[in-house]
Amino acid sequence: MEIGHLIAFNLVLLAAMASPGPALLLALRATMASGRLAGIATGAGLGTMAALWTGAGLLGLDAMFTLFPWAYVILKTGGALYLLYIAWGMWRDARQPVAAPDGNAPRLRRAFGTGFLVNLGNPKSVLFAASVLVVVFPPDLSLVEKGLIVLNHLFVEWAVYTVFALALSTATARAGYLRLKPLLDRIAAGVLALLGLRLLFSR
Repeated sequence: MEIGHLIAFNLVLLAAMASPGPALLLALRATMASGRLAGIATGAGLGTMAALWTGAGLLGLDAMFTLFPWAYVILKTGGALYLLYIAWGMWRDARQPVAAPDGNAPRLRRAFGTGFLVNLGNPKSVLFAASVLVVVFPPDLSLVEKGLIVLNHLFVEWAVYTVFALALSTATARAGYLRLKPLLDRIAAGVLALLGLRLLFSR
């Protein structure tokens, strides 16, 4: 493995993270509603599970999903239902006041767990990771190189979501969100619900 392989992988990863999806939307909403620490904690959960999916891809979990399609269906269905649950909570609480920013440790642990579970429930991540890994990296990777790829992925995810949270946690951004909270939360809930339904009924 050469440094060029990691650079190519990171470019693909950054492009994937920039595309609208449940992860980006969840991190955005957490930051705007609850402050930078909640956004960073949510991103840390999202990034941790995303890196674990890459590790699973390196270990051949995509092959297991091919051999046991029912495992893929169960995980995908659970993830879709969790997205729908989050969407329902956002819609229901759209007019409720938000918590004070940068909340306490239990709230941050919950934010981390929410991010982790959202990406856990998206088994397509391992299929994406496996396809990218096959194209970008040579086939004879050592165990140390595989570990380095996973740590690299983890660092990139955490760094991007941290920068994202810091950029969007300004007083101006939060004030704008609070003015439009009912509308923005319901738009976010609708998008998450559509993503959940798409995951639920896709093959």
